[in-house]
Amino acid sequence: MAVIRDDNHQDLLHEHTSDESTHIVTDSQKSTRISLMMAWWGVCSALFYIVVGVAMAQAYGTKNAIIGLLITCVAYAIVNGIISRYAIKTGLSVALFSRVLFGHTGAAIATLIFFATALYYAVFEGSVIAVALNHQFPSISYWMAAIIVVVYSVPLIFGSVQHWLDKFNGILLPLYLLGLIGSVIYATMQHGGYDNSWLDMGPKEIPEYGWWNTAVYYMGVWVLMMFTFDFARFGKKEDSTFHSLVTFGLPFYLVAFFLSALAGIYLVSIVSTETLSEAAVAFVFIDLMGFLGLVFVWITQTRINTANYFLATTNMQAFFEEILKLNFSKYVWAVIVGIIVYLLMLIDVFAYLLQALAYQGIFVVAWVAIALAHILNPSREKYFGVVPEVRVDKLPAFDMSGLLAWIISSAIGVFVYNSSWGANWYATITFIVAFCAYIISLKIKFKENTST
Repeated sequence: MAVIRDDNHQDLLHEHTSDESTHIVTDSQKSTRISLMMAWWGVCSALFYIVVGVAMAQAYGTKNAIIGLLITCVAYAIVNGIISRYAIKTGLSVALFSRVLFGHTGAAIATLIFFATALYYAVFEGSVIAVALNHQFPSISYWMAAIIVVVYSVPLIFGSVQHWLDKFNGILLPLYLLGLIGSVIYATMQHGGYDNSWLDMGPKEIPEYGWWNTAVYYMGVWVLMMFTFDFARFGKKEDSTFHSLVTFGLPFYLVAFFLSALAGIYLVSIVSTETLSEAAVAFVFIDLMGFLGLVFVWITQTRINTANYFLATTNMQAFFEEILKLNFSKYVWAVIVGIIVYLLMLIDVFAYLLQALAYQGIFVVAWVAIALAHILNPSREKYFGVVPEVRVDKLPAFDMSGLLAWIISSAIGVFVYNSSWGANWYATITFIVAFCAYIISLKIKFKENTST
């Protein structure tokens, strides 16, 4: 039953379409070590990470937030280390890998959830830039600012990961780090020197297991595991260890989650803000540093949006190619993504989007659990091959061994999420059920195949 990559896969190997989620990335299309690292590290600078870190400190106390963040960084590093090695080895995307797990039509559910989530984040991050621009220059209306944001964001992903996103984000990375550290230093000077009261942020009665609640909350952002998969496939096999340990490993999450959270907690503790949101945090930087603060907000949000637009585009392309057989180019889908993002930026749908993201997060956690169960299966290469079969005509439309595990675990996760006790357990329970259910389903599947 093993399938090794050979000439039969040539219909999936296109030299000029390596960005597309429906094609395997060949060795000749792989990125250099630093190129891929710089392209991926564009994901580390969202103000969203600052907001979440501050929210955790306010809800559970700074010390609990710090412990939970460290646990989160280690957990993310382990999971993404495993995922990145597999993606590098196979050259598969989330769309292609999901065909192995759920069948070629069942995989469309994964690409739908993926592109919708990336699209929602593009709306959030783009809105922050538009609001910030309007805040600094009131003569520029919000709708006009939104047009500006979308018009410059779409062309940014016309280039490939290897030949544009790496350079663009590589230039902006040091500016982001300088801006973050510089804002902390400047705020300290402006407010009479260092004050360690930020370490005592939180409610009067600190929850006993606040550190666990913090770690579980970050499971709701496990869509980054899917992000990792679609970026890691561009890595060279000889760089696999470097990428798993550095590019997609602990250093990345210490910068993305830990450093940004500490800076945010400190800044909010000394620079008052009435509400906590990405826009409110953006105003903190702008009010603190003026035009330079606006530039910093632009850098943070534009860097993360290169990934959001790129992944929304390629996975939307994969979804509609499978469901409606639409074979438009990546550029057409990029424009469509831009139009949708702009329309959503004009409609007051943020409350609904947040609710949708919460439910999508359950499906994403289940997907990650199933992906890990598949990758870590000691018999994986025996049954699926080094590079699994992903051609549509060679796979069933629906593979119930994966779909049942996904549907059952997600349904349980939704039920627990809506229960009175499940707020801090739904993600963990979803993960455990999905992981175990898929292992059991595979054993049943291969036992039946062996017997026949």
